[in-house]
Amino acid sequence: MIDSNGQQVRDQLYLDDHAKAGETYNIDGNNEQTNMAVVHAICDVLEILVPNKPQGVKAYRDLIVHVDDRPGHDKRYAIDTTKIEQELGWTPQESFESGLRKTVEWYLVNPLWWQKQV
Repeated sequence: MIDSNGQQVRDQLYLDDHAKAGETYNIDGNNEQTNMAVVHAICDVLEILVPNKPQGVKAYRDLIVHVDDRPGHDKRYAIDTTKIEQELGWTPQESFESGLRKTVEWYLVNPLWWQKQV
């Protein structure tokens, strides 16, 4: 499900890049994306990694469901990454695309972690 029109903007950062930062810093991927762009990118990765879709589904994007925004939903979040950039010269090692693909691959390999247990 995606809130409203999916145009809320968030910065996207691969988890391992976050963990490698160490110290307490504001870190981000310098890669702001709308929620809808992220959902579309996930669908595009699934088209490549899992071409055999559920019965009746022609494209993963067809599975997107829009819901109403929650009250007070922020349109954008942003942080200042000057400290980590100046003190450590830190930058993300993964691009949005490579980090997203690794994340989707992990979920595909670890379904018992995320699927509901019956």
